[in-house]
Amino acid sequence: MTAPRYSTAWWLPGAHLQTLWGKLFRRQPLQNTRVERIDTPDGDFLDIHHVDALPGAPHLVLFHGLEGTIRSHYIQSMLGEAGRRGWGASVVIFRSCSEEMNRTRRFYHSGETSDMALALERIRDTVPSSSILLAGVSLGGNVLLKFLGETGDNVPSGVKAAVAISVPFDLSRSARYIDRGFSRVYQKHFIRSLSRKATLKRKTFPDLVDPAHLAAIRTMRDFDNTMTAPLHGFTDAEDYYARSSSLGWLGRIRINTLLLSAVDDPFLPPQVLDDVRAVARRNPRLHLDFPRHGGHAGFVGGWNPLKPIYYIERRTGDFLAEQLMQMTQSN
Repeated sequence: MTAPRYSTAWWLPGAHLQTLWGKLFRRQPLQNTRVERIDTPDGDFLDIHHVDALPGAPHLVLFHGLEGTIRSHYIQSMLGEAGRRGWGASVVIFRSCSEEMNRTRRFYHSGETSDMALALERIRDTVPSSSILLAGVSLGGNVLLKFLGETGDNVPSGVKAAVAISVPFDLSRSARYIDRGFSRVYQKHFIRSLSRKATLKRKTFPDLVDPAHLAAIRTMRDFDNTMTAPLHGFTDAEDYYARSSSLGWLGRIRINTLLLSAVDDPFLPPQVLDDVRAVARRNPRLHLDFPRHGGHAGFVGGWNPLKPIYYIERRTGDFLAEQLMQMTQSN
C-alpha cells in the first residue's frame, strides 16, 4: 500500500501554527470511553480508557504526550479513527494525568516503561483474541520506542505493529531546542503545569521539593534537575536524558514501526532525525515518514480551511492496517 501523500495546509504556514492548531482550534466530540483503574505494584494506580469493539477486532493502544490527557486533541482523533475502522481502543493515562492526582511521590517520565508493560498486560487479558496495535505521541512515543527496544524479540504476545509520532528521540538536545525562540512558549506551558502538580503533591509529601527551588525553575532542564531526576533515581537531568532517550533503543526494535516526525518540529533539532535515519538504515523494522513541514503533532493539510485534512490519524490507521493485511496474507 502506498503511503498517503501529505501536503501542508497553505493557510497554516510555519511549524508553530501547525503545532498549535489542533489544541486551540480543532473541535471534535469527545469519544465515549469506559474507564478502568488498575493498581500498580508500588501502591499507585493507572487509569485506562477503553472503547470496546466486536470480539477479535484489532485493538489500538494509545499513549499521550507530556501533560496530555484523555481530552488531548490527538488522542480523541485517534480514537475516532479506530472507531471508523471498527477497531477497539485503549488510552493509557500516565500517573498524575488522570482527573485525580496519583498516590505515590513519583510522577511519570520519558523513560518509564514498567507502567506501559503493566497496562499492556491488562489490555491483553481484556482482549485476548485481538491483534494489539500501539501508537504514542511525543513523550508517549519516546516511552513506546524505548519499551519496544527493551523488549526486542520478547515483545508482549499479540502486539503486531506500532507508530510513534513527533518523538523527542534525544531528550538532551530536545531540552536545549525548546529553550529558544518561540518554542519557549511551549516550555513555559509545560513548566507551569508540572510545577502546579508538584505544589499539589507537596500537600501529601512536604519534603518532595524545596518551594524555593521549585519557584526558581525556568527551563525543562531545570525541572528535570530539580524534580524528574531525584524523584526517579537519576543522578541529574543529563543522566535522565542519556538513559531515557529512545534514540539509543531504536536498533533493537523487532516489530514494524512507523516513525512520523516533521523536520521543522519546534521541539527537536532536525539533525536528530539524521541520526534516526542512520539507525533505520540498519534496522528494516523501522519505517520513516519525515515530511519537511508539520510542526509538533500537527500535520494539518487540505486546501479548504473549513475542511482540514488531519494526516496523523489517517497515516497511523493506514500503516497499522497495512501491517495487519500483510500478516494475514503471509499466514
